[in-house]
Amino acid sequence: MISCQPVKYLPFTAIAVALAGPLLSGPLAAQGHALDDPHVVIVPRTEAEQARIDAVTRPTGDFTTPETYETKQGGAASVRRRDTSEAFSQPSANMSFERELDFRVGNGLFKKLWVSAPSSTLASDGLGPLYNARSCQRCHLKDGRGHPPESPDDSAVSMLVRLSVPHDGLAPVPAIEGYLADMPDPVYGGQLQDFGIAGHAAEARVQITYDEEPITLAGGETISLRRPTLTLADPGYGPMRDDLMASARIAPQMIGLGLLDAIPAADILALADPDDADGDGISGRPNIVWSLDHDRPMLGRFGLKAGQPSIREQSAAAFSGDIGISTSLLPFGAGDCTAAQTACMGAPDGNDADTGGVEIGEDGLELVSFYSRNLGVPERGAVDDPQVLRGKQVFYDTGCIACHTPKFVTHRLENQPEQSFQLIWPYSDMLLHDMGPGLADNRPEARATGREWRTPPLWGIGLTETVSGHSYFLHDGRARSLMEAILWHGGEAEPQKQAVIGMAKPDRDALVRFLESL
Repeated sequence: MISCQPVKYLPFTAIAVALAGPLLSGPLAAQGHALDDPHVVIVPRTEAEQARIDAVTRPTGDFTTPETYETKQGGAASVRRRDTSEAFSQPSANMSFERELDFRVGNGLFKKLWVSAPSSTLASDGLGPLYNARSCQRCHLKDGRGHPPESPDDSAVSMLVRLSVPHDGLAPVPAIEGYLADMPDPVYGGQLQDFGIAGHAAEARVQITYDEEPITLAGGETISLRRPTLTLADPGYGPMRDDLMASARIAPQMIGLGLLDAIPAADILALADPDDADGDGISGRPNIVWSLDHDRPMLGRFGLKAGQPSIREQSAAAFSGDIGISTSLLPFGAGDCTAAQTACMGAPDGNDADTGGVEIGEDGLELVSFYSRNLGVPERGAVDDPQVLRGKQVFYDTGCIACHTPKFVTHRLENQPEQSFQLIWPYSDMLLHDMGPGLADNRPEARATGREWRTPPLWGIGLTETVSGHSYFLHDGRARSLMEAILWHGGEAEPQKQAVIGMAKPDRDALVRFLESL
């Protein structure tokens, strides 16, 4: 079981100051920016540059024609739009040949199948003993979106279930203002593993059933929403606790992560309005999490509740929880196994002195992080189509951009040319929002409540079916279409949902067409 060490109390106002600036040259660990390479240096913006950035990122009011550079969602790193399953698997377009070699090696490690220890293939052993998948690619197939099991007998390999129980008051907790203390289940840990190597029982089987709920839209059209019920069947290590909190989550798409990592923390924090001071009903909040890499609070950016501060830490957590592979950040050979799972704790692991005493060494972790950081965002499609332009206006006028912020300009970064000083269009504010009881998983994560989720970036969403072979959306894949995903919005987004329900069908169709163009 992994527990956080006690830290000095740091109130949110102090965190905001530490994260927001000033942006001086120096190691990123001192600046609250969560890039992987501690040697990368931020080049400060000049006043003139900041003025240009403020102008170019201001939301448009002209929907008669596309905006300049709107096709390039990922800036110069954008890749040609492909109508194949490889659309999300291309390296940043502005990457040098030498760095592309590292990307290809990282891709190989991302696809690598791990085996149980001991094995003659020392560089590939250490799987499990309990795990969800044998490789990163098994969950993020073609670097795209996962899906829930289609039937009681279908594998949940691209869906995982986070687990926690109420805090016992004894385990240490990061002393971050607003931190919602829970803890891993004493038996089943922080994540359910539904596979085990030979001789080790899986923790449980993941089953999802649905109840259909029809919604009638203006004009008489009816859309049926499916409400999921999660069941953890056949528990392998004793009964589940009555107070267990379980959150089912499909693997998200992988594109554009390095660009999201390069958005200045100050720009994200400037969008936060936790007390809804402007009265627009939107109360975005940053998640503040403890960084294992930098041993300090940092802005959460990655994961469905922004529970990880960097791609490197997200990668290490996935290696440990999903595959049971240890890294320098999480060096436990038994992965997510707990002390109550004695056979798992006592099983051989693949920790090797040649890789720094862990199962994947620093070079391997950095290559996988580099690959994840540089999966290119496809260019927009049909930006000048009249229906797309009308849909964009509907999206803006309905107030969707209050959370789905269209544009940012990334930091100017030395040694990371692919992400440096790019105008990007992620359509996300990277903040937490209360999405209402319908989408609540009722499980906290750092400062995120059981009703809050990070605004997901929308770039590439129109290529989901092309890449992943399905059109399932939201954190658990319950929505079978973009319109279903919209109609699940609640909480802060309830007015926008009601506006969509009440709008004329041509405008709803245009809205979906705009989203499909992203």
